[in-house]
Amino acid sequence: MNFLAHSYLTFTDEQIVGQFLQDFIRNQDRFSFPLPIQEGITLHREIDTFTDAHPEIQEAKKIFSPLVRLYAGAFVDVALDYFLANSLSEPELDAHAKKVYAALKKYKSLQPPVMQRMTDGMARDNWLSQYRHDQGIYYSVQNVLNKANYLEKDLPVFPLFLNNKEKLQQHFDHFFPDLLAHVKIVEASY
Repeated sequence: MNFLAHSYLTFTDEQIVGQFLQDFIRNQDRFSFPLPIQEGITLHREIDTFTDAHPEIQEAKKIFSPLVRLYAGAFVDVALDYFLANSLSEPELDAHAKKVYAALKKYKSLQPPVMQRMTDGMARDNWLSQYRHDQGIYYSVQNVLNKANYLEKDLPVFPLFLNNKEKLQQHFDHFFPDLLAHVKIVEASY
């Protein structure tokens, strides 16, 4: 999950929580949460569907797919967080990160234990602000590799990212305004 992009594309604390919950709950469980959190879960799905179908993302996946096959989308998500983090000023990024950590803490009782542990670590190590740096992206890439069932843990995905930064930046620049416009349409439907 690209934590920064999903949290950045929210409008309320409850939606932030829903955006994160999406990856930790079963589909049928989404209706057990308050409506504003359900909206965040739905928004997460809308973002993923739009992103996966976008031509720029399809092209960006081609950079990673020869090495990681079906996991290419996960590594594109990591790259998107890098470019989003670097499109924001440092104070903007830090303020956003603090807002996200506060929202997650506020609704901690609604989170499954595995999500609670992750968000505690996220806040402690300030993951969202770290996405601005190559080392933060290295950590994220390694995290995806460590969780991937069918990938070797030492694949050179990070060097692939570094060697294709310019091309990935172009894909981000063409894609992200479209995503912002799509999210505004979704928001208007709430």
